[in-house]
Amino acid sequence: MRLTAKWALWFLGIGIYVLFLGGIFYYNLFKWNFDERLKLEILDLVRVHAAKLITGLSRNQQAITMDELDTITQLAKDERVASLLYLNKYGEVRWFKDPSRITESFDQFSKEVTIPTDAIEQAWLSKSYMIRAIPNMPLYDIAIPLSTRGEVMGVINMQVSREGVVKHINAAMRKYVVGAIGVLLLMGIPLYFFMHHFVINPLLQLRDTIESISLKSLEIKFPPRQDEIGDLAVTLANFLGKVSRELANTMVREKQRGQAESRWWKTILAAIVAKNHRAIVVDEDNSVLYTNFQLTGTVAADGKMHLLDVIDTQQQDVLRLVGVALDRPNQVVEADTMFRAEPCHVRAVHLEEEGELRRTLIIFESKTGARV
Repeated sequence: MRLTAKWALWFLGIGIYVLFLGGIFYYNLFKWNFDERLKLEILDLVRVHAAKLITGLSRNQQAITMDELDTITQLAKDERVASLLYLNKYGEVRWFKDPSRITESFDQFSKEVTIPTDAIEQAWLSKSYMIRAIPNMPLYDIAIPLSTRGEVMGVINMQVSREGVVKHINAAMRKYVVGAIGVLLLMGIPLYFFMHHFVINPLLQLRDTIESISLKSLEIKFPPRQDEIGDLAVTLANFLGKVSRELANTMVREKQRGQAESRWWKTILAAIVAKNHRAIVVDEDNSVLYTNFQLTGTVAADGKMHLLDVIDTQQQDVLRLVGVALDRPNQVVEADTMFRAEPCHVRAVHLEEEGELRRTLIIFESKTGARV
């Protein structure tokens, strides 16, 4: 997989992960914020009218006054209020949407109408407002005691809907998602161009430079850079320099070894081969390494001459003899043939040692006694 594709997948994965974690954080933040705002708004709404309600309760606990009725009706009409219950200090129903329930005691009322939480009891006992979330329903059960001089004169109990809060949360989360994706794009595009310009392109340029390197010129032509890619190019250039020097040393050693081997063969052949005989030493590729006579023929590009270019007649006989010698290393094989238009007796031996260079010695012995 390409580096850019890996980077894109990695960036996308990290972005989705951060977006998910941020979504959880902001969802809870929005929920807390909007829920708290809803609660405070309901509490402030009741506090605004609390004085009228307390005044009515103080004048007459048995019957609701017109001011109280107007206030309660106004509260009940709020679109956030799903249900409203108004109790006096004796626990009797002072107002409910079902008029038949008015003047009922709270105990009797609770037997016939479901009271979802204990907010009313807790508010009455603590003389402070109580807010409870109604299980499995998008509602808050809010009980607010109406007190004067430390005495609870009555309680307002409202079930407040969270549907508006949910809508606000959903709208806020949609804006968050759009904004987060926008931020990822705004960050990803510059980062992509940065990576492409400062990482991918230099790497591709370095690749092309490496591909242009040949054994004839072990040099890397890459513009200097003050970064990790530049350091890599310098390291590669140093390595190629070491390789070039090692190859040069190897060629020198090979040349010296060849010269030493040539002197060795000259000495050996002078001692074991008669002057009227001809000897040829070839390597594993049948390239001529040394002879005790003057060669005439085609020289290859590497400066060597092949055995086929030396033996002008009866090539098959000589090649067959060399093949037999290769199959019988370190054993002398013999045959008769023609060499330079003269009958000869040919002896060949393939010298082979494990881990050493392989050489084949071919000696042409003239049957006429003359120099061939």
